[in-house]
Amino acid sequence: MPHGPDTFEESPIDTAYNAAHLLVLEGLEAVRKRPGMYIGSTDTRGLMHCLWEIIDNGVDEALAGAAHHVEVTLHPDDSVEVHDDGRGIPTDREPRTGLPGVEVVATKLHAGGKFGGGSYVATGGLHGVGLSVVNALSARMDIDVQRPPSEQGLSFKHGVPGVFEGEGPKARFTPQSGLTRKGGRVAKNRSGTRIRFWPDRQIFTQDATFEFDGLLGRAQQTAFIVPGFELVIRDLRGPERREEKFRHEGGIAEFADFLAKDEPVTEILRLQGSDTFTETVPVLDEQGHMTPQEVERELLVDVAARWGTGYDTELRSFVNVIATPKGGTHVSGFEQGLLRTFNDAMKAARVLRANDDDVTKDDVLEGLTAVVTVRLAEPQFEGQTKEILGTPQVRTVVRKVVSAELKKFLTSTKRAEKAQAKLVMEKVANAAKTRIAARTHRETQRRKNALESSALPAKLNDCRATDDRSELFIVEGDSAMGTAKAARNSEFQALLPIRGKILNVQKASVGDMLKNAECSSIIQVVGAGSGRTFDLEAARYQKIIFMADADSDGAHIRCLLATLFFKYMPELVREGRVYTAVPPLHRIELSNPKKGMDKYVYTYSDDELQRKLAELTKKGVTWKDPVQRYKGLGEMDADQLAETTMDPRRRTLRRLTVDDAESASEIFELLMGSDVAPRKEFIVQGAYEIDADTLDA
Repeated sequence: MPHGPDTFEESPIDTAYNAAHLLVLEGLEAVRKRPGMYIGSTDTRGLMHCLWEIIDNGVDEALAGAAHHVEVTLHPDDSVEVHDDGRGIPTDREPRTGLPGVEVVATKLHAGGKFGGGSYVATGGLHGVGLSVVNALSARMDIDVQRPPSEQGLSFKHGVPGVFEGEGPKARFTPQSGLTRKGGRVAKNRSGTRIRFWPDRQIFTQDATFEFDGLLGRAQQTAFIVPGFELVIRDLRGPERREEKFRHEGGIAEFADFLAKDEPVTEILRLQGSDTFTETVPVLDEQGHMTPQEVERELLVDVAARWGTGYDTELRSFVNVIATPKGGTHVSGFEQGLLRTFNDAMKAARVLRANDDDVTKDDVLEGLTAVVTVRLAEPQFEGQTKEILGTPQVRTVVRKVVSAELKKFLTSTKRAEKAQAKLVMEKVANAAKTRIAARTHRETQRRKNALESSALPAKLNDCRATDDRSELFIVEGDSAMGTAKAARNSEFQALLPIRGKILNVQKASVGDMLKNAECSSIIQVVGAGSGRTFDLEAARYQKIIFMADADSDGAHIRCLLATLFFKYMPELVREGRVYTAVPPLHRIELSNPKKGMDKYVYTYSDDELQRKLAELTKKGVTWKDPVQRYKGLGEMDADQLAETTMDPRRRTLRRLTVDDAESASEIFELLMGSDVAPRKEFIVQGAYEIDADTLDA
């Protein structure tokens, strides 16, 4: 029912859109409004990301050479504490704001010592938002800085500085700026930062937890990336205290060895180098304007790689100390360098021939365990979660370094390296061969399935019956086909013409066989599949009969057909359902046939002809000279072909049988296979047994 005028009152549309409608999010309020923009999610993954933002600040100190130790403690009250022995966050006044440096870093987005290149060259916390974001998403955060002469600290609630009157985030809180907590004296050679925070459960889901096992994996990874740096992970939440320490002096070479699960083909290779590149970045000038400026960056590349006997690829990548699980420009540069160098080296070493296809990335990566690390100032990431490196110039530098260093190994003249290089190039070449073979098999299978399910070829002259009487004649030659059409009984005799000699399938691959029009037509018409998928019950005909001329070419065609059936449809041969028609070779027209004798007499060989003529002479029967010799089936008329070759009441068929499949297979391989030498020997031996007088020449 439509609304009447007294049903509702239409309100006027507010068309005004001005500054009063804009919501301006200041400082950390923006983080609390859209936390996913900064930490990816508000579940366990996002919570762990917050923790690693704090841990990475300590790792950055280690990269700068200022820290050697970080302790992470998971407390039972849902808080976590991170303590490093670095230089300590500055506590002196920041000139622009007048606030202590530690308060500026914890409350202002994009504030910290990682901009401008003063304090850090390569860092893990890279956007200057790590600490402040975690602070904004914490119900409480305590920061204590050890810098001589004494320890000082301050606390925050939801990113607001102040004083808590008690333990935990539920204690009474009074907002207050500045350093509000003073601790004991700090010796001159001691410094560090202790940060403890309680995640805000209004932001994070209730089931979001700090995962001890997840911490262990990444802590070990970080200890590998920064040699000599110790990470202690402590969990006080359960009934039993758990603690793990990680320290690895061997660096990424030890890391690659730790990751590798298979037997080695090569030792661990270190591909190291550095280069500079120019990057355009916005810089704040003296007037307070952001102006683009070209900055020269240095990029350090360090890769540990080894190939093993396995097939899986284990590739870990890092920028400074940050893991990039989804790769980026450094990984694509590494892969490009590998691929280009392997193709060049394998062609030079003739492991790849000139006409071979290039190997692909997957071939080269098969069995590879690699740790790819780069260090540079202010790298560009795709998103705050730092899973993908985006700095485009890194790709070129890494490719150059990897190509140059890998080429030294692959072309080395040292005995040990030369042997390893040969093994790894052969491994890559074998991976390429396997890939090509698998692709060929897939294409063959697709073609085969399409062949078996598609309609019957138009050139088939099918029969009406589908019972045990049905016969398929495979006829060679157009002229014979025309006569056979008139001679057949279309009730139960089907005809399939083939042109000349079909493919020798003993030499050809499955793919080549299926591409061949004649072979594919035969398999299609028989309708029972081929090879492993052959189903005898599905065969459309009870008898398969080869019908070719009675000369040497006809014999060759029958042999080729027999090879096809024996190799791809052997069950038909074993069941005795494959035959060859036996057309006559001569026709004798009698001049004065006696009572009961036919006017025409057919013979099937020269010997039989001589015997028959002698018999007729003895009986006093004369014949017309010359005796007709058939050059092919096409010379017969339909009545003659039906009478001699196709009519089941009068024809002769020769059944193909396989008494000993193994020995039959050996004969087929000898006569039709790709190995020429045994066939030549067979022909030479047989030559001595031939009677030259019987040759039809």
